[in-house]
Amino acid sequence: MMISGSAVSRAQPLLSIVSPVYLGEKLVAPLVDEIVTGASEVTSDFEIVLVDDGSPDRSWEAIEAACERDHRVRGIRLSRNFGQNNALTAGLEASRGDYVIVMDCDLQDDPRFIPDLYARAQDGFDIVYTLKTSRAHTSLRNFLGRAFHRVLSILSKPSLTSDSRIGNYTLLRRPVVVEFLRLGDFHRSYLVLLRYLGFRSTTIDIEHRERVGSKSTYTISRLIREAVNAITSQTDRLLHASIALGFSFMALAFISVVTLVVMYYVKGFREGWTSVVALQLLCTGLVLLCLGVVGIYVGKLFEQSKGRPPYILMTTRNFSREEARLEDRGSAAKGPVREEAELDPTQTGT
Repeated sequence: MMISGSAVSRAQPLLSIVSPVYLGEKLVAPLVDEIVTGASEVTSDFEIVLVDDGSPDRSWEAIEAACERDHRVRGIRLSRNFGQNNALTAGLEASRGDYVIVMDCDLQDDPRFIPDLYARAQDGFDIVYTLKTSRAHTSLRNFLGRAFHRVLSILSKPSLTSDSRIGNYTLLRRPVVVEFLRLGDFHRSYLVLLRYLGFRSTTIDIEHRERVGSKSTYTISRLIREAVNAITSQTDRLLHASIALGFSFMALAFISVVTLVVMYYVKGFREGWTSVVALQLLCTGLVLLCLGVVGIYVGKLFEQSKGRPPYILMTTRNFSREEARLEDRGSAAKGPVREEAELDPTQTGT
């Protein structure tokens, strides 16, 4: 069920700032204040779209309070936690600006660079990425980030290379947003999809600030899952690699058999149980590994074939009746949803 941003009751703003919020109860107020300060240097015609991604704390109440204080703040509450990338999709779907800036809510993405992003876009670029001169993360997380992007770059096409210093803090022109929303990937990775889209892009250097108020919800295990999801969603070269690995071991086995036969007749060599068991364990492990890779891709096909929406909307604030719509994919029935009205679980189809 999607939000339709096509019907608007007033002129579209020049600038939209979209930020997914999770465990951000204490972050929403300073986030909005700093965004207003940064965006006001560009234009007074802007909106802030905050998406509560099923946060278990009082993030939604903080978003409601921000909406009460400033009509330019618009709130979206999802029915549960759908993940950052799907929450970003919800925010982009609801945005109306000619330029859309995406940023995290933890204030590590400094809103004072909003004017720099906008100014760079005026040079004719459709996407402006931010390049962190330093990353305010632990050494382990920085290492894993560099390793992931290195692997992704190796497995991807040359035009889709990845850089660990580039984060979600980006500016998109409206045509990019439109094309992004056309992509039907169920497993979404924001930066991966942007690189797939192409368009004219550039970067600006920014400072990566320390996280404010709370710890990151991205644990090492979750980061690994996200990395596997991004790689398998982006490229099928792992499948080709498993085939190449299989042929390599077949060739190695053939050479080993010839060698053992020659050694037997030349020196009376007899292979021992240790080498046989070791080879069996190695080959079994590789077979299971390749099957696991295939299983991941099959699982993604299964998830994609269900046709489920990437998110489900529950509540909105500061949306007009025409703007706040739920769209049931695969059904022609649409209808406006009253602001602050919660969905009846028996009618959502989930």
